[in-house]
Amino acid sequence: MAAVGTWSFSHPAVERTMFMLLAGQNATDVVETAMSEVEDDVKTGRHIVGRGGYPNFKGVVECDAAIMEGLPGRFGAVAALRGIAQPCRVARKVMDRSPHSLLVGEGAESFAQELGFISEPNENMLSDHTAAAYQDFLEKNKSVISWHDTLGLIALDLSGNITVGVSTSGAPFKSPGRVGDSPLPGCGLYADHTVGAAAATGDGDKIMCYCPSFHVVQLMRQGSSPNEACQAVLADIQRRISGDTCFEIGLIALNMKGEVGAASSVEFPYTFWKQGMGSVEKQVLNQASSDNSKN
Repeated sequence: MAAVGTWSFSHPAVERTMFMLLAGQNATDVVETAMSEVEDDVKTGRHIVGRGGYPNFKGVVECDAAIMEGLPGRFGAVAALRGIAQPCRVARKVMDRSPHSLLVGEGAESFAQELGFISEPNENMLSDHTAAAYQDFLEKNKSVISWHDTLGLIALDLSGNITVGVSTSGAPFKSPGRVGDSPLPGCGLYADHTVGAAAATGDGDKIMCYCPSFHVVQLMRQGSSPNEACQAVLADIQRRISGDTCFEIGLIALNMKGEVGAASSVEFPYTFWKQGMGSVEKQVLNQASSDNSKN
C-alpha cells in the first residue's frame, strides 16, 4: 500500500488516503473521497482546486477533474464543469455510469444534475481571496503569481489496485471553455495495473503536448524506477524544447511495488506515504531535479 500527492496542500489528501488504505478500502474509493475533501475546502481553492478556485476571465469558476483505474478502460473525466465543488466525484460517475469517458461544459453539468449533484451559484464557488483577485484582474490587469497547481493523487491498495485522480480549476482568468492537461488520459494522468501510475501538474497548455504521464508509465513498464522514469521524461521534454528553461511541470509516479518517484522543472513539494511508515512525509525537489531516496 502506498500513496503520493502533488504539492504541499495534498498532505491532508494523502493522510486521508493512508487511513482509508489501512482500513482496507479500495484505491478508487480512497482517491475519490480524499480528493473531494480537498476540492470542497475553500482554503485550498487558491491552489487552483475546486471551491474557491480562480475564475475564468468572465468571472466563472470552471473545474476539470479525472479519475483512472489501472484496469483497462476504466477512466472518467469532466472539463469546464460549473457549479459543482467536487468535480472528482462527477468524474467517478462518468467512469461508472456513462457510456462516455469525458463530458464537458453544459453536458457535464447536466449529467451531474441527473445523478443528484446540486449545481451551486457561481458566487458560492468563489472565495474572498479569488473574488478579490478577479477584481484586481478587471481593474488593474493584475495576474496571479505562481498559479500552476493541480491536485494529483495516486493510491495503491492492499489488493494491488492502483488509481490516480487529478483536479483543477485551471489557469486563473482563462478563456471560458479552456481545458488543460489534467482531465486528458496520458497527459494529466495515466494508470496501468501491471505497472503503476503517474500524474502531472504545471502549465497544462504545454504539458498536454508531451503526454508525460503515459511516457512515465511506459518507462516503468520497461524497467525504470518511478524516479528514473520521471527524470527521463523531464529530460526528454527539456531536450525537445531546445531551450535553457523549461515550462512549469511536476511529475509524480508510483509503481506496483509501492515505490514513489518525482521530478520537476521548478521547486516542487510533494507528499507520500507507504506501508510501514508511521505518517505522511513531504519531500521538496529543487528546480529540474528528482529524488530517488523513496524507493
